[in-house]
Amino acid sequence: MVAGSILSGSACEPVHVVGLGSGYIPVLIWCESCIGPEPRALPFHEAWAVGALGPASHWDQSPQLCADSQLFLPGTARCVPRGPAAVIIYICGPLEMLHQIMRLAQRESLTNGDYVFFYVDVFGESLRASATRDALKPWQNKQSQDVGLRQAFQTVLVITYHEPQNPEYQHFQTQLILRAKEEFKVELGYSLMNLVAGCFYDGVLLYAMALNETLAEGGSKKDGTRIVQKMRDRKFQGVTGLVSMDGNNDRDTDFSLWVMGDPESGEYEVAGHYAGAEKKLNWLGRPIRWVKGAPPLDNPPCVFDVDDPSCDKTPLSTLAIVALGTGLTLVMFGISSFLIFRKLMLEKELASMLWRIRWDELQFGNAERYYRGAGSRLTLSLRGSSYGSLMTAHGKYQIFANTGHFKGNVVAIKHVNKKRIELTRQVLFELKHMRDIQFNHLTRFIGACIDPPNVCIVTEYCPRGSLQDILENESINLDWMFRYSLINDIVKGMAFLHNSIIGHHGSLKSSNCVVDSRFVLKITDYGLASFRSSCDAEDSHALYAKKLWTAPELLQQGRLPPPGMQKADVYSFSIILQEIALRNGPFYIEGMDLSPKEIVQKVRNSQKPFFRPSIDLGLHSEELAVLMERCWAQEPAERPDFSQLKIFIRRFNKWVEGSTSILDNLLSRMEQYANNLEKLVEERTQAYLEEKRKAENLLYQILPHSVAEQLKRGETVQAEAFDSVTIYFSDIVGFTALSAESTPMQVVTLLNDLYTCFDAIIDNFDVYKVETIGDAYMVVSGLPVRNGKLHANEIVRMALALLEAVKTFKIRHRPNDQLRLRIGIHTGPVCAGVVGLKMPRYCLFGDTVNTASRMESNGQALKIHISSTTKEVLDEFGCFELELRGDVEMKGKGKMRTYWLLGERTDDSII
Repeated sequence: MVAGSILSGSACEPVHVVGLGSGYIPVLIWCESCIGPEPRALPFHEAWAVGALGPASHWDQSPQLCADSQLFLPGTARCVPRGPAAVIIYICGPLEMLHQIMRLAQRESLTNGDYVFFYVDVFGESLRASATRDALKPWQNKQSQDVGLRQAFQTVLVITYHEPQNPEYQHFQTQLILRAKEEFKVELGYSLMNLVAGCFYDGVLLYAMALNETLAEGGSKKDGTRIVQKMRDRKFQGVTGLVSMDGNNDRDTDFSLWVMGDPESGEYEVAGHYAGAEKKLNWLGRPIRWVKGAPPLDNPPCVFDVDDPSCDKTPLSTLAIVALGTGLTLVMFGISSFLIFRKLMLEKELASMLWRIRWDELQFGNAERYYRGAGSRLTLSLRGSSYGSLMTAHGKYQIFANTGHFKGNVVAIKHVNKKRIELTRQVLFELKHMRDIQFNHLTRFIGACIDPPNVCIVTEYCPRGSLQDILENESINLDWMFRYSLINDIVKGMAFLHNSIIGHHGSLKSSNCVVDSRFVLKITDYGLASFRSSCDAEDSHALYAKKLWTAPELLQQGRLPPPGMQKADVYSFSIILQEIALRNGPFYIEGMDLSPKEIVQKVRNSQKPFFRPSIDLGLHSEELAVLMERCWAQEPAERPDFSQLKIFIRRFNKWVEGSTSILDNLLSRMEQYANNLEKLVEERTQAYLEEKRKAENLLYQILPHSVAEQLKRGETVQAEAFDSVTIYFSDIVGFTALSAESTPMQVVTLLNDLYTCFDAIIDNFDVYKVETIGDAYMVVSGLPVRNGKLHANEIVRMALALLEAVKTFKIRHRPNDQLRLRIGIHTGPVCAGVVGLKMPRYCLFGDTVNTASRMESNGQALKIHISSTTKEVLDEFGCFELELRGDVEMKGKGKMRTYWLLGERTDDSII
């Protein structure tokens, strides 16, 4: 794997390590330069670390010995062992000797990235601060100020014990330091050396557990073989964490690998942890900064296998030098030409403005394109909101984005609240970058219109609305497979955006996450900072509602550098996670009803405990709750980035990409949506049928049943003539005076009570109520369904019933007064039909209507006035008691003979 040296920080003198074999611990050291040419055992801690990390890292070590015992000593040539694979040399020595060796390695050009040096310092003494160096800077020597040594240490990796972080060990270490001071008068500090005491403690605990089990089984405390057998291949939780014993009763120890994280400061940081129980080296996500950008080769050419014929070190001839120079010149000329050509093409692309869209190229279905006048409330809100879906003043209901057609395709159009855009070079580059970005989980930028005053951004349109629309639509059932799929889409889109030239979003929220027709979530409203501006008032409800997703540091400072903006996006993502998990809107807080302004102010104040949304473990997993808390951490540095979130989400969700194919995922989404759609269609169908029933009932009350059925069938209702019908008219005598003495509400109540009573009575007869105007009440029988001569019988019997009801009717606001009903009835031919389209009415026309009205107006209170025509029809029934009134002068009719209807005979009695 790596050709280089491993150095140890133990207290021994500089030595040379011999013979390494893959998978076992080196045990011999050649110490010719310190105490003579005699081999001795490698110190226990260093040997353990090397033996553990070697197999875990797949080092292929060849057991060869350097023939030159003066390796790295001043005035000598370096020795490189020969062999088919990489050779790792372990060197034991103090930190000062490491400094000397690295200076010599730098002089011999061994720090150019072809070699890596492992410094085994199990107790991490080189990483602790001292009088000559700062913490985490093992290369530092304040007395000599060697600047080049920091560069040489970029190839040095340090191996230490992994210090446990569990609370039990922290308490144990504190008690150890305290008791050492109190009982032994020894000053101990916090260091990895305290781990040894913890290991002894766990060793005693292991022995005690094995001894107790042996005694419980009836064994003897002197049975060492049995006790040792109990210890083998055992795992338990000790004070230092998980204690794992192997078959040889050796503990599997954990180690940390330290690398130089920042070449400028020279500080070391942990790059990986070796878990002894798992025999696995876990990387922490911090890439090692190799000098050459990549790890050294296992077998660099012309280094180990120097007998390779291709490794000819003969000086080049003059011709070869000339050819090489000419070739380099041509290569440089070609590279320069390519760079110049690319520069010219870039300028040409910027000048061509391929992103530009003319306003007249956008087509709208109505006059929305000319909205830039006063504008309606909807269009005004469209100008300053996202082009996914828009939040109303109350922050609940959604308005879909303004749409139009461009080159035959439906597009989303976001109007920018600016009169004009100045095309600076920065703006041109922003537009170019937007046009270059293409990703499945980002809405595609189509172009922009900069024709004043219609400045707008045109993007891909996603017809299924925003994520906020979907979450707030209670009719859509979202199981966790679908939810994790949506979360995964957000993470992938944001990870791509953060790694792109744009670098961050800055306004991530659920309304800026839209869903296309294939149920793929896409992020919108990113980039084009020069176009973005808010048209909301500084203290408006809508402005604070949009800030519910904003990170506290962004609320306080307003603007952050790009790394800070990325962490702010992670905070916004956490609020979206809470929305998806609870489906109670953004920043839901159980038991509290706060306005968006109050919530934003509490988040901005950043007072402990920090104000955050509610978490309900009954609705989502504990792992998701932990992820939310990490993402909305107060300190931005504690929040994970989206590259790490991709790993977390993949671990949570077995349905996202990696466990199933993209096609399976899409089919699953489609199936879920189809099931949900079937349920929704069924509910809507039932609701439709119920509304249809109500509408039909209302129609039957407005129009006759037969006429209503004709209209329902789409037929034209033709006016129809009827030879003989009977019409009833009535009004209330003294109604004008009564109305003058009553309030309008009392009059309305009176008429409503009276006509409700009348309507209940007429349902018992074959009649049709034509209309009511004020105190006038008009009823007809014999149409639209003809009933022979029964119409007169039905009308007069209804009139008698109404007259009896009026005699007992009570006026609410004047209970002592009695209504005096005046009734007129006439029989004759009429013409009937539906008049009008809006509020259609079934109207009667003909002289019979006028005559019936005159019969009513010329009648008397509490009497039924009928015409001679009606009397002739009633005589055929022979069951009604009539009284001749005489000839009455009627307006427009002259004299007419009329009668009073007294009642109906039943068993020779008059009702």
